[in-house]
Amino acid sequence: MDKSGQVQRTSLFDEHVAAGGRMVEFAGFELPVQYSGLSEEHQAVRTRAGLFDVSHMGEIAIRGPGAFDFVQLVSCNDHTKMVAGRAQYTGLMLPEATFVDDVLVHKMADDDYLLVVNAANRHKDFAYLADLAADREGVEVTDLSDEYAQMALQGPLAQEVLQPLTPCDLAAIKYYRFVNDEVAGVPALIARTGYTGEDGFEVYVAPPQAPAVWREILAKGRPKGVLPAGLGARDTLRFEAGMCLYGHEIDDTTTPLEAGLGWIVKLDKSDFIGRDILQLQADEGVDRRLVGLEMVDRGIARHGYPVLLDADAEAPAGVVTSGTQSPTLGKALAIAYLPFEATDIGREVFVQVRNRAVRARVVELPFYSRKKK
Repeated sequence: MDKSGQVQRTSLFDEHVAAGGRMVEFAGFELPVQYSGLSEEHQAVRTRAGLFDVSHMGEIAIRGPGAFDFVQLVSCNDHTKMVAGRAQYTGLMLPEATFVDDVLVHKMADDDYLLVVNAANRHKDFAYLADLAADREGVEVTDLSDEYAQMALQGPLAQEVLQPLTPCDLAAIKYYRFVNDEVAGVPALIARTGYTGEDGFEVYVAPPQAPAVWREILAKGRPKGVLPAGLGARDTLRFEAGMCLYGHEIDDTTTPLEAGLGWIVKLDKSDFIGRDILQLQADEGVDRRLVGLEMVDRGIARHGYPVLLDADAEAPAGVVTSGTQSPTLGKALAIAYLPFEATDIGREVFVQVRNRAVRARVVELPFYSRKKK
């Protein structure tokens, strides 16, 4: 929603309606949850490609001679080795070492960083960063969200579909790199990132030009089976790939080490917000940890369902953060927090599904990993 509380529409709203998208409210925006069907769109991304409207995501610029030091302060990752044209995944940290948000940091230049943030957290993130920057010299924080529309073309055919529409050599853009060029004759930032577990590209353009670019990408892709895809498939795809979703796997009560995101925590860099607590967790271990679950008995584990260590336990030991029937694997799977001592692979636990204690076993994350070329 905007600051007045009104539900917003992206510049691609009319395209979604014309394509038969079923519109729902999500993170303050009216967005398509599906078009042809969740399973069909999911499988299109896994086997061919799908095109998502992710214009609801926020973009925040951090600029000035103090930009690098400021990004290092608020982020748990280390951006020292970043060069212009590179992106990194990280967490914006609270003093408690929990998440303000999880973000993608794009280095535009030595004194210019673009943070892509979750839509529901856009205003909160900006306020947090602006407040921290208020008494620091050489740091300017600007909300640029309204200047960007963002489309994600994801799937094994993404490069083949997008290449005829851009003069840049997409094969030369390595994973977590980006370039400024054109798509369908429109100035665009093209990033090789994604949130589906597949190869693909995020394409950022000015909102008025997004509908034409959207139509061009789909026109190139339709003969190859590319579909527009909605929020439903986006969620099942990221779930299978074990990717965290803010408000589910991570929030302001969880730390990166609890969430299995230790690879973005660089304790040997300069000091950053929350470092002391993360150092303590690294030294002494975490009390709980995020794990995968495969349902043994019939039942679907959903967000918020209690997890029991014994079928007759009086109190839950953990909680499901996400769960569904996996379209790719054909299994009922879930992600959950459990006490560290109960996280061994193969451990049997029970999920409270309505009034039943349904058996499940701990399995490795991610559930799905694409075959690298």
